[in-house]
Amino acid sequence: MFLSAMLESDHVSECEMQFVKQHRSGQSSEMEESCGSYASVYEPNGHTAWADHQQRQEQEISDNLRRKIKYFFMNPCEKYVARGRKPWKLMLQIIKIAVITIQLVSFGLSNQMVVTFKEENLMTFNHLFLKDYVDGRGDSYALYRQDEVYEHIHYIVEKYSHLRNITVGNHAYEKIGDTYTPLSLCQEFYRNGSISPANETFKIDAQIETECLEIFPVFPMDRPIEEDLLNFVVHFNRLLNVKIKFTLKAINLQTVRHRELPNCYDFDVSITFNNQAHSGRIKVDLDNDVDINECRDWKVTGASPKNIYYPLVFDCLIIITCIASLTLCTRSVLKGIQLQFEYTDFCHVQHGKQVPWSDRLEFLNGWYILIIISDTLSIIGSILKIEIQTKVLTNYDVCSIFLGTGTMFVWIGVIRYMGYFKKYNILILTLRAAFPNVVRFIGCAGIIYLGYCFCGWIVLGPYHEKFRTLNTVSECLFSLINGDDMFPTFKHMQQKSYLVWLFSRVYLYTFVSLFIYMILSLFITLITDTYDTIKHQQQDWVPVSELHAFVSECKDLPTSGRYRVEGESGSCTLSSFCTPCIPRCNDRRGRLSSDSITDLDQSPDIGS
Repeated sequence: MFLSAMLESDHVSECEMQFVKQHRSGQSSEMEESCGSYASVYEPNGHTAWADHQQRQEQEISDNLRRKIKYFFMNPCEKYVARGRKPWKLMLQIIKIAVITIQLVSFGLSNQMVVTFKEENLMTFNHLFLKDYVDGRGDSYALYRQDEVYEHIHYIVEKYSHLRNITVGNHAYEKIGDTYTPLSLCQEFYRNGSISPANETFKIDAQIETECLEIFPVFPMDRPIEEDLLNFVVHFNRLLNVKIKFTLKAINLQTVRHRELPNCYDFDVSITFNNQAHSGRIKVDLDNDVDINECRDWKVTGASPKNIYYPLVFDCLIIITCIASLTLCTRSVLKGIQLQFEYTDFCHVQHGKQVPWSDRLEFLNGWYILIIISDTLSIIGSILKIEIQTKVLTNYDVCSIFLGTGTMFVWIGVIRYMGYFKKYNILILTLRAAFPNVVRFIGCAGIIYLGYCFCGWIVLGPYHEKFRTLNTVSECLFSLINGDDMFPTFKHMQQKSYLVWLFSRVYLYTFVSLFIYMILSLFITLITDTYDTIKHQQQDWVPVSELHAFVSECKDLPTSGRYRVEGESGSCTLSSFCTPCIPRCNDRRGRLSSDSITDLDQSPDIGS
């Protein structure tokens, strides 16, 4: 009856059909040789033998999947012991940390010289073109009389015309062809207006007009410049601002000491007399935009300038290293996702349950994601650095952001390898476990924080300089949370309005009490509770999830040899529950030794 039922089944292989037919005719010996140990399953009491065989197959699949997942979560040293595979990703990360750090230090030293040269030139221009300028005045440099405005404009034009005779630097005028570029003197004012504060009346045309005057540097330098400013009249009652713009050139020679070729700089200097408030105080500000160019012709004697190709080759090596690291980490992430689908399908078919997202995310290694991001940033930063060295790009800021952020993520990724030690791993597990609760806690505290920011800005802003803008309010309150600058914040509150002063006392006392004594204490308690929970879990070895409980049933150590790969194909997956897979499995077991296992990495996905 059992053999007849097999012939009527739709899932019977050709090998099984021949076995059943020849078993009836008594010629099953040849089939036993061709179908392996399949004939032993179908004995007169075949139902019991088949159930035992199927149970063994299910147990073998579960053990192989446990072993495969356990191997996936091993550290590089354990994987090397288990299969003898060298930790290429670990070695590549160590090399990458070294070369990226060297690259960042080299770029930082070069960028430091550029920044120093820019800052010193800005300070030089302040002292050259702003009359009676003193370091540290900042926004306090302002004019209050009309004659002072004319005097300062005259002073700027005069110093510009006599630049070659007064500067101690190598500054020069910009020259296009055989002609020097002029100094541009412009004023912006309302088109028409009649203002009478005494009568409390005004009439203004909001359209803005601009008047400009160009002054070319002429030689000899002793020519008076008063005649250039005779026709320039400032309309103070309608004036918005006066802008003086000119371009100067310089060469940064200090890079020669570092065996690098000097760069040529274009400084677009802009001096602004700001009168938009019409408050009787005209603020004067000097700013410059810098363009870095490759010098057209150069010659260095007495020293060999650093060959530009050496750093270019080094940057290309870093790009290749980051691409290799990105490829290996992406491959590991994809393997983790594939294994996650395999485990999910196994639980669905074998146990009829869904795997929670917390267990699914265990297969997605966040450290690999961090390394992929850092590699991408380092590659982009290295490309921008190559463009800067070849003078195609002059923006150091964008390159610094990419290189700095990429290096920061690379060094943060080192924590992953510190986690292989038990005492360090508990700290990492605490941070990871507490992160969701911390985010929710900060979200709630942030709502209260924003409420205090808006309230302080609108109420205390007119009476305290630290509350003038939302940005300064946020900075002030954050400093108060960390216990910084408390007494000056209380002291500098103006007492012109007693009601506002009283409100400021209540506002500051409640904010400090709420955030320092309550919110920060709760925040610390949240981290402490998470740490204690993780610590007890590690001491008691309690599985924290279904996935951990599933993997913990695998007792094979990395030194057991059970992780060694000897076959080319994997074990029977979930599809092995169908009858046609049984002869193939038996035939494979006959070829493998008793200590060997199936290839875990090349096995087909469970549920395929």
